[in-house]
Amino acid sequence: MEPTNRRQLKTRSRAWPSAIARQLSRKRITPNQVSVASIFFAALAGWALCNAGLLIAGAPIWWLLVAAASIQLRLLCNLLDGLLAIEGGLKSPTGDLYNEIPDRIADILILLGAGYAVRMYPRGMEVGIAATILALLTAYVRLLGGSLGLKQDFSGPMAKQHRMFTLTVGCLAAAVEYALRFTLMSLAIALAVIAIGSAFTFVRRTVRIARALESRTR
Repeated sequence: MEPTNRRQLKTRSRAWPSAIARQLSRKRITPNQVSVASIFFAALAGWALCNAGLLIAGAPIWWLLVAAASIQLRLLCNLLDGLLAIEGGLKSPTGDLYNEIPDRIADILILLGAGYAVRMYPRGMEVGIAATILALLTAYVRLLGGSLGLKQDFSGPMAKQHRMFTLTVGCLAAAVEYALRFTLMSLAIALAVIAIGSAFTFVRRTVRIARALESRTR
């Protein structure tokens, strides 16, 4: 059975992630190890974004491409650890910890790195900090709902996969932009969209939880 507190992903039903998960399982790689690996890719993405923000000659283009690839590899780890744990039957007693804590560390590394990359724009670093805090709040309120006995709310518009998709597009657009104009405004815009969308997501999830709790007393 599909766990009730699990993010619904269409990618999970495709053949290639399952094939990769089977290969990892044969090599005795555990879901927790894959979860920890996601921190490595997040750190690589954050480091690449910081280097892109140094604006050294043509280097930002390559650093932005590294960041975009690393963000997607972080998401791949998030997909594979779940496949190994649930479909592969390798779920451990500490699995929930490894599922949540690396994700929060990854969000911090990536979003703060993006904020540093656009610090040359007015309030650029502040927007990065705001996006980071709001991303953590969306996860917090989701888990809070679960602790209150409700099904965890993975709704958007800026759930984890939406944030990372937006930032990946921002990195790719900024790489093209830098090649043409030597600016990174696309990345700054993507970060602002994440901050605004995460604030809305936090409020939306909070309201949905409040309504669900009120409905219990009726």
